Amino acid sequence: MRLRLLLGGLLLASAAYFALFGGDYSLLELQRIKRELEQERARLEVAESEATRLRARVDSLENDSATIERIARERWGLIRPGERLYRFEESDSSRDPVVVPDSTGRRRR
Repeated sequence: MRLRLLLGGLLLASAAYFALFGGDYSLLELQRIKRELEQERARLEVAESEATRLRARVDSLENDSATIERIARERWGLIRPGERLYRFEESDSSRDPVVVPDSTGRRRR
C-alpha cells in the first residue's frame, strides 16, 4: 500500500513537472511565446501608424495641389512666371577663413 502511494505520488509529481516544464507547451515556453506576442503587437502598431502616415501622404500628393507645388519648388527649384529664384550655397569649411581688419587696423578672424 505504501509503495502504491509512493509510486502514485511520484507519478503525479512527474506528470506535474512535465506539464509545467516539459513538452511543446511548457510554462517557460508559454512565457516566451507571450513575450514574443507582445513584441509583435508593438511592431504591428508601429507598422500600422507608418501605413496611416503614408496613406495620408499619398492622399495629399494625389489631391492637394499645394503639396505638389511645395515639393516641386523644394526639390526642383521650380518657380511661377514672374518670380525670382534665389539659391543660397553653404560655405565650404575647407577654405581659408576670411580675415577682416578691426577698427584698430589689426587683422582678426
